[in-house]
Amino acid sequence: MPARTCCLPAHRAFPSGGGADSEAELVAAAEAVLADPAVGWEASGTWRTDGPAVLMDSAEAGGLPAVGYPGGGMPEQAPVPLPPGRWAVRAVQARAGDRTSLGLVRLVPAAS
Repeated sequence: MPARTCCLPAHRAFPSGGGADSEAELVAAAEAVLADPAVGWEASGTWRTDGPAVLMDSAEAGGLPAVGYPGGGMPEQAPVPLPPGRWAVRAVQARAGDRTSLGLVRLVPAAS
């Protein structure tokens, strides 16, 4: 089973974690990491977008959000409200509490 992944629009962040019993626990862990100024974010490239995007689970079959699966049904997706622009991608692997480890990707405005 893939790790839980979600979008935190207020932070432009995408946590994915193991050990979290619920999405609420994953979100709380991500917010703790985001609030920690000592976190060592790694630069992971840039992304240029023309506006809102869609987060899809890479463990699911299918590659396009509007195309159904061959056996029926649509891919799960989460809207990512994002203004057009260039974004620096930052990532970190972290622990929050005793059981929750998470990967966290964050988008920050890229320098012009």
